[in-house]
Amino acid sequence: MIEIDICKKLHGSMGDMELKIDLDIAKHEFVAIGGESGSGKTTLLRVLAGLESSSGDIVVDGEVWLSKDRVLPTQQRGIGFVFQEYALFANMSVKQNLLYVSKDRKMADKLLEMSSLSQLKDRLPHTLSGGQQQRVSLCRAFMSSPKLLLMDEPLSALDPMMRDRLQHDISRLHREFGTTTIMVSHDPSEIYRLASRMLLIEQGEITKDASPKEILLRSNGSQKFSFKGELLEIVQSDIIYVAIISIGQQIVEVVIDEAESRELKKGDSVTISTKAFAPSISKL
Repeated sequence: MIEIDICKKLHGSMGDMELKIDLDIAKHEFVAIGGESGSGKTTLLRVLAGLESSSGDIVVDGEVWLSKDRVLPTQQRGIGFVFQEYALFANMSVKQNLLYVSKDRKMADKLLEMSSLSQLKDRLPHTLSGGQQQRVSLCRAFMSSPKLLLMDEPLSALDPMMRDRLQHDISRLHREFGTTTIMVSHDPSEIYRLASRMLLIEQGEITKDASPKEILLRSNGSQKFSFKGELLEIVQSDIIYVAIISIGQQIVEVVIDEAESRELKKGDSVTISTKAFAPSISKL
C-alpha cells in the first residue's frame, strides 16, 4: 500500500497553484495519471521519487519515505523510473547499462530475453532505434525489482507500431515482477490498455478517480464519442463548408453548415462528437 498526502506550491500553466494530493494506491496496482500540461502530474512523480521536495507524508508498505522529520533518499526508495528521454549511458553497451543498476547478470539476461534484446546486448545506445532504446530503459528500471515503477510519458516519442510493442512489454513486466506502477500519459488508448485505475489531475488536485473505462468512455446524452481538437481551417466548396481539425496526431475533416462556419474561427479549441453516426462540432 502506498499512502500519499502531500502539498507543494507550483507555478502551473494558469499561474501559481498548490499540488495537493491525498491518495492511497494498492500494492500491484497500475495507475495512470492524465490531465493538462502544467497540472502537476510530473511533479507528483518526482516527489514520489525523492527528486523534488514537498511537505506532507509518503508511506510505502509501512516504510516512511517522507514526513515532517524524515526524507528517505532517492536511492533507498526502491523505485524504477522511465522517462520520455531514454537517458542511457552512451559509452556503455545495452547490457552494461542494465548492470550499472545491479550486478545481477542473471536478472539482466532474463530482462533482455523477455524484451527480445538479447541479440543487441553488446550494442551501444546510439546504434539502436528509439523503440529499442526505450526497451533498454524499461529493462533497466526493473533491474532492482522496484517496489514502485514511475513512468513519465514513456512512449510519446515513438511511432504507433512501436508504442503497441512497448505497451505489451510494460504490461508483461508489470505482471511478471508484481510491481506497483504509476504512469503519466496523454494517450487514451495507452491508458485504457494498461491501467486498472485512472486519476485526472486539474490545477494540482485530483478531480476524477475511477477506472479508465469510466473516465475515457464518458458520454454526453446520446453521443457515442467526443474528442477535443484544434480548428486549423474552414474550407468552402460550393455550398459545403469543411472544418479541418487536428486531434492528437491526426487531422480530420468535418462537414459543417454555414451558421457554424461563421461562429468558428481558425485556432479555436473545439469538441467533435457524434450522435447516430452524424458528427457535430462545437466550440469549447
